[in-house]
Amino acid sequence: MSLVVGLRIALLGTGRVASQLGPALAAAGHQVVFVWGRTAMAAQALASQLPGAQALPTLAAPLPPADVYLLAVPDAAVLPLLAGTAWPTGALVAHLAGALPLSVFAAQPSVRGGVFYPLQTFSPGRAIEWPAVPLCIEAADAEAERTLLALAHSLSQQVRRLASGPRLKLHVAAVFANNFTNHLLGIADALLAEAELPAELLAPLVRETVNKALANSPFDVQTGPAVRHDAPTLAAHHTALAAHPAWQALYAQLTTSIQAQL
Repeated sequence: MSLVVGLRIALLGTGRVASQLGPALAAAGHQVVFVWGRTAMAAQALASQLPGAQALPTLAAPLPPADVYLLAVPDAAVLPLLAGTAWPTGALVAHLAGALPLSVFAAQPSVRGGVFYPLQTFSPGRAIEWPAVPLCIEAADAEAERTLLALAHSLSQQVRRLASGPRLKLHVAAVFANNFTNHLLGIADALLAEAELPAELLAPLVRETVNKALANSPFDVQTGPAVRHDAPTLAAHHTALAAHPAWQALYAQLTTSIQAQL
């Protein structure tokens, strides 16, 4: 992993991604020059963790100079933030969203647009191993791309250029792999709780499922009553879920999807 020291970074956002990214940038030798957030208290709390960073109360002009302005905000906030901020002419502004195209910068011709997408889930209290986090880069011009690639390589060993179309498909895949899987694990936990069984019972099964899926094509190693077309078991499960019609319907949909893939 190459180390690029000395980039001045402006961090707009104070949420889950920003709170982990800010310290990682500082640890990699960059200077976070300012932090802005929707509340002054949140901006001050994050800035206090970053040597030399100031909490910016507003985004009124003139903004402090920076080599890169990173928009670590929810997807829906990116366009209003772009339109409502007086960016320095020629500023390199990059969003961190997986589903937003590079073209969101088209309405701001005075800035150089870019994408700095970390493919990871971020939660409070969970440490992120940044060298293993895939960072996907896209930029409107070659100079912006070089800067964002250098910044990415200073954090991660998994850096790649990725255009908006493939990045959107990657983001959809990530939702299936992470968010939907986590939701299903939540349902499993709830069902165990109803039966007064400990959640730890599923831990070995979950670990083996993930390890097997990572070592093989997941469709090729699918198991369970849906694959076997085990009608009595499927019917028993349907009955067991009678108190949860939404989960019952989801079970049926997933069973149909599994069987359609065979």
